[in-house]
Amino acid sequence: MIQLSSSPHISSGLKTRHVMWLVVLSMLPEAVYGVILFGIPALLTILASVAAAVASEWLFNKIAKKRQSAGDGSAVITGLLLALVLPPTLPLWQTILGSAFAIIVAKQLFGGLGSNVWNPALTGRAFLVASFPAAMGANWISPLPDATSSATILSTLKQADALTSATPVGASAPDYLALFFGRQAGCIGESSIMLILISAIFLIATKLVDWRTPVFMVGTFALLMFISGGDVLAHVLSGGLVFGAVFMATDYVTTPITAPGRMIFGAGCGLLTFLIRKFGGYPEGVMFSILIMNSTTPFLNKLAPRKYGYKKEGGAK
Repeated sequence: MIQLSSSPHISSGLKTRHVMWLVVLSMLPEAVYGVILFGIPALLTILASVAAAVASEWLFNKIAKKRQSAGDGSAVITGLLLALVLPPTLPLWQTILGSAFAIIVAKQLFGGLGSNVWNPALTGRAFLVASFPAAMGANWISPLPDATSSATILSTLKQADALTSATPVGASAPDYLALFFGRQAGCIGESSIMLILISAIFLIATKLVDWRTPVFMVGTFALLMFISGGDVLAHVLSGGLVFGAVFMATDYVTTPITAPGRMIFGAGCGLLTFLIRKFGGYPEGVMFSILIMNSTTPFLNKLAPRKYGYKKEGGAK
C-alpha cells in the first residue's frame, strides 16, 4: 500500500519536541545574563511571558478542541523569544497581553505550528510597540549596578546623526568591548553579542540553523552601513541586529527552505534594517525588516526548486 501525504517527506531522528527544547537551551545564556544585568524585573518578564504563552496555547487548544501542543516546546520558545526582545521595565500585564497575542493571533488562528505566516514572537512585539509605544521605548534600565534610566546606543546614534559620520564632532566613540560583552541598556536578551554568537555556533553546529540567513543579514547591513559612512561596529553590536539574525530570521516556519531563498531573505532583512535605521524615524529596524521579509517567504520558496527524478544535460539524477 502506498501512503500519500503532504510535504515535507524528508525526516530525521529529531522530533519536533527535541528541536524546540534544543533551541530553548541555546537561548538560556542570554536569558540568564539578562537577569544578571537587569535584575528581578527581567526575571519576572521572562517568567510572565513564557507562562502566558504556554497557558494561551493550552487554553486555545482546549476551547477549539484541538490536540494539546502546549508541551512540544514551541510556545515556550515564543514566550522566551518575546521576553528577550522586551525592555525589563515593561509592565507585566502588557508582557502577558503581548505573549497571548503572539500565540493566539499570530500562531493559532493561522492553524498552529507550521502554518503561521509571520514570526509569532515578533508579531507580539509589534503589537506591543503599536499599542504601548511609550512603555516599549521610553524607559531603558542601564545594566546593574547602575539601574538608572538611560537611552539606548541606537537612540544616541540616531540623535547624534551618527549614521552619516562615524563619530560626530564632540562625541566620544562607543565602547565597543562593552557592547560586545554586554554592558548596555536595551532589551533583556540583546545585550551580550558574545553570548549570542556562542548560541549561533551551537545552533549551526547542530544543524538547527542554516548559516546563510544570519550571515547574509548582518553582512548586507554592515556593508551598506560602511558605504553610507556610519559607525558599522556600533550599529552591529547594539540593538537587536545580531539577536534577530540568529534567533528570529532563522525561524523554521516563516523563513525560506531553499538555500537561494535564505540568502535573499537574509540580504533583504539586512537591507530593510539599514533603510529603517538610516532614513526612518525609528532607531531600530530589525523587527519590521524580518516581519516584512516573512511575507515574501512563499515566493522565495519557489526559487530554484529541486526536481526529483530529472537529470541535467550530461549529469546524473
